[in-house]
Amino acid sequence: MIRVGLRWLARGSCRHPEIMTMAGGSLCAVDFPAMVGIIDHPVRGTLLFDTGYDPAFLAATQPFPERFYRWTTPVQIGAAQSWSTWLADSGIDPDSIAGTILSHFHGDHVAGMVHLADRPIHCARAGLEALRRPGRIRQLRSGHLAALVPKTADAHARFFEDAPAVQLPAAFAPFAEGRDILGDGSLLAVELPGHCAGHWGLALRTQDDRDVLLAADAVWAGKAIDLRRAPPMLTTALLGQTRPYRETLHRLHAARCNNADLVILPSHCAHSAAAFNAD
Repeated sequence: MIRVGLRWLARGSCRHPEIMTMAGGSLCAVDFPAMVGIIDHPVRGTLLFDTGYDPAFLAATQPFPERFYRWTTPVQIGAAQSWSTWLADSGIDPDSIAGTILSHFHGDHVAGMVHLADRPIHCARAGLEALRRPGRIRQLRSGHLAALVPKTADAHARFFEDAPAVQLPAAFAPFAEGRDILGDGSLLAVELPGHCAGHWGLALRTQDDRDVLLAADAVWAGKAIDLRRAPPMLTTALLGQTRPYRETLHRLHAARCNNADLVILPSHCAHSAAAFNAD
């Protein structure tokens, strides 16, 4: 695999009782950061894996019924999360961003797309189709805020399903197949079913030779992989499918057991992010 640079940075956060994200978790509310992967490709430039929260999320959840999204998922979006401020603080030249890679289309992963709709978007066809289905109540129940992804972005979509299928390196076993989204073996999209329609992760190798799987919302906390603790059925059935979700969790556990050096980064785990960034 071609090595790439990877920084794993938070952009906003939300709060949930831990028990809603992992069986046996605490009843207390826990802060879950919305992580963004800044991928520096040696040829293509900078690509973002997801976009985290953005003030656009507050605008999209101002009216009813979308306001319920904000009430049930209290978010922290301060001035530091404004697009220009966050980019400057993160040392990112906005003109260097060559495109985005979206794990899925929930609001906390695509809120920044209002700033990037004119650039290539690598995503799942199934996810974009789910986002564009009519019905505001239906969209709200599935965690989608269609206003966050301007329809003009659809013309720039490049679908994981259409990318060449390739064998993943042994470090990612039992995950065996990825989709070569850039055609050079550097970034391999990996389907991680269960959380919602069109939910994918990303396999890559960093410049310091770490094998990394960006796992998006396949789990909310890294410890859930070690303990093999899925969220309660109420959570998994509300947004996705319980059985595929649990199967994906078991595969993540097996991957960690098979390769202790494999880095698995869920999109909302502060502990996993801190450990990765400390190395």
